[in-house]
Amino acid sequence: MRVSHYTESTECGNGEEESPGTTTATTRFGIRGDLLIPGCGQPIEDGAVVVADAMIEWVGDFSNRPAKYDAVKFHHVKVLMPGLWDCHVHFGGHGLAFSTLNASSSFLPGAPTLAGAVTVADLRRTLDAGFTSVRELMGYAGYLWPGIRDGYLVGPNVYSSLAALSITGGHGDDHELPLCAVKQFGEAGGASYLCDGVDECTKAVRTMVRRGARCIKVCSSGGVLSLNDDPEDRQFSDKELKAIVDETERSGRAVAAHAIGKAGIMAALRAGIKSIEHGCYLDEEVAILSYLVGPMLTLGFTVKEKGATLVATRHIQESLLLDPSGFPEPVVKKIKKIVPLTRKNYDLAIQQGVKIALGTDTWNSNPEHRVAHGKNAMELTYAVKAGMTPLQAIAAMTANAPEVLGRLAPKSGQLKAGYDADLIGVAGNPLDDLAFLTDPNNVTHVWKGGKLYKSPA
Repeated sequence: MRVSHYTESTECGNGEEESPGTTTATTRFGIRGDLLIPGCGQPIEDGAVVVADAMIEWVGDFSNRPAKYDAVKFHHVKVLMPGLWDCHVHFGGHGLAFSTLNASSSFLPGAPTLAGAVTVADLRRTLDAGFTSVRELMGYAGYLWPGIRDGYLVGPNVYSSLAALSITGGHGDDHELPLCAVKQFGEAGGASYLCDGVDECTKAVRTMVRRGARCIKVCSSGGVLSLNDDPEDRQFSDKELKAIVDETERSGRAVAAHAIGKAGIMAALRAGIKSIEHGCYLDEEVAILSYLVGPMLTLGFTVKEKGATLVATRHIQESLLLDPSGFPEPVVKKIKKIVPLTRKNYDLAIQQGVKIALGTDTWNSNPEHRVAHGKNAMELTYAVKAGMTPLQAIAAMTANAPEVLGRLAPKSGQLKAGYDADLIGVAGNPLDDLAFLTDPNNVTHVWKGGKLYKSPA
């Protein structure tokens, strides 16, 4: 199907830059859905939108559309929704270009070029699955973003940290390689960047901004997939984290903290970080700790008072528990310990009203892998299992998501006048069963910036 467009010419009003009588063409088209899910708010039966160029101009009941849209042709989809967001992804070619997530071959000369080539297909699969925007918290898609922005590559909007900031010996360090190799790779544009002390941390943020990062990622705790550090260990001092946050905010960007253990979560909140990734130890014991170190009564209240968002990344955790093949035994032990904790504590966070945005930690380029790019909507199913309604889960993957970007947040994730025209058409009602969205074939249409990228043949 091809979407027909209605073009209206309007006179420019600034006389100084345009010759008298110069006109600009506004291209409008409409989309009508049996059900419209706006991202924030209640669904509308027989709802519709009008898109003007790259923006949504009008949303409402189709039967009550303004008369000025009588000349606009509306095209039909079953269900109309905002484009989905994945707030935590990694594009690095792993699973195809490199055998495992920490393969030493990914540090060799030419490896980033190969990873970038593999990532082109990953980005297309992500968009075809209905994800019109992603926040990449370490990876190579951020370096491909100019090509997507300028139209010669196809993919979602990419908001990338490019690298993860880590202490030496921390989660972003590769413990099986010489330290000099890891540092040199970071300096050359690799996906992790080591910094120690306030001055190095400040310089690291400035380096990422210079490279084009649209957000900053920091590892405030140890990790699961890194070999020698413990997820419960605290990483970076309070002064280091505060320096990272202060420098990031000077450029209007926001920090995301890889924070699994409770010490790392609390340190991130104290520093003013607004996006907590994983948050596996967000439990009642941490709630008591937050009472002892601050004025709030519970961690949930602390997170809400701090204006922070939890991105729990349930998809990768459950997937790796089912199939941890390829990882060494110390990592497998950590996976088996962490997943049951996160199940319980994710439930607790939802019960306490912590703001949630959904991210998957997707990283694999093999389309057959459980955490392959394009399977991102699996995260919705875990949100519902943890206590969200389907409508709340969709809001967490649409309307809530841009807020993790702070002042650089786009007007996106909602079907609302003045917002980006990032929309998807779905073959059935996902509110009946969100698993319906996990099959990309059920996403029949994808518009990004008002341009149609996917439709039935």
